[in-house]
Amino acid sequence: MSPPQRLAVNRLRESLPLDGPAIDRFVTRFGSPIIEGERATFLYRGDVDEAWVRHRVVGLPDPLPLKRIGESDLWSVTTVLPEGSRVEYQIEIRKGEHYERFNDPLNSRLAHSPMGSSSVCAAIGYRVPEWALFDPEARPGTLVEEQIRSKALRRDQPVQIYLPARFNSAQRYPLLIVHDGTDYLQFAAMKTVLDNLIHRLDVDPLVAVFVPPRDRLKEYPHHAPHARFIARELVPLLNDRLPLIDTPEARCLMGSSFGGVASLSTAVRYPGYFGSLLLQSASLVFTDIGFDHGGGPAFDPVVKFVNRYRQRPTAVVDRIFMTCGVYEPLITPNRSMVPVFRHTGMRVRYVESRDGHNWENWRDRLGDGLSWLFPGPQKFVYE
Repeated sequence: MSPPQRLAVNRLRESLPLDGPAIDRFVTRFGSPIIEGERATFLYRGDVDEAWVRHRVVGLPDPLPLKRIGESDLWSVTTVLPEGSRVEYQIEIRKGEHYERFNDPLNSRLAHSPMGSSSVCAAIGYRVPEWALFDPEARPGTLVEEQIRSKALRRDQPVQIYLPARFNSAQRYPLLIVHDGTDYLQFAAMKTVLDNLIHRLDVDPLVAVFVPPRDRLKEYPHHAPHARFIARELVPLLNDRLPLIDTPEARCLMGSSFGGVASLSTAVRYPGYFGSLLLQSASLVFTDIGFDHGGGPAFDPVVKFVNRYRQRPTAVVDRIFMTCGVYEPLITPNRSMVPVFRHTGMRVRYVESRDGHNWENWRDRLGDGLSWLFPGPQKFVYE
């Protein structure tokens, strides 16, 4: 067995003292972060007093301090990043009393979310799924924007309705209802994902309705008017307008984070009305085995709902597909909910990833989730 190769940054340290041109050549060649096996080396270059890598990876110190290399203006830190990992991060610096936080200037790879953008560190073995990228061979579906008058919400509710390619009013389609719908379209490329998965015959043609919230922290944690809008207004209206399969097994609710809570709580309020759930990093926080949920007041109604459900769990759908990233704080409550759901008789498929609480993680799990819940003709064997 050959000895492990020395890290590039350690070979650079052997060249001390460093001059500007040597650092220029190193940074131009390697960029940041430098991935070598299961080691990731983050770099920052600048005349500052301190520098850190900021992230949300459970188990890794945050902030992660960078150290100056010799007397140069180059800073570095190396950490373990297991195969297949994907991490979003930023750089924070201090110069005197001034602090600043920004994306890594040496890394052009960015991820976007409603909160802004972050730099991306992808370990060996991570690849963006092909079905998440634009495929010119895939026939595109159609997005139709509508305003629906809701008595339950006391307002006009905008939605976007996805009709699959070759939509035929003589056929009947299953229905997928997507919480945080605008964000799924913008940050998880979900129209592209649906186009590709249907084109590849991994997923049956379906109708999807993308529903954005107005006040997310109010409407998603077990909010009766929201659930009533979904089950008693939106679904009947779509059944009247579109050729849908009007049975529970053909209806699915999905969402991530608080949107996952909204999906489950709607199913709990209307048990048996929906056949499946797709829950991604759902904020299913509870305190029946602890006291401090750590989420602040916004999580109080979530905790009340989940505690009550865990006390008397019931089967509200037939199948649940759950995903969660091992690098996010919600990994423990999500793992804990799997046996609770299964105990009721619901079928549960649970998938973990080496990623965090972010939209690209949720995008990357859509292929597995949608093909299990809505299997196309390519899925000859499925559970």
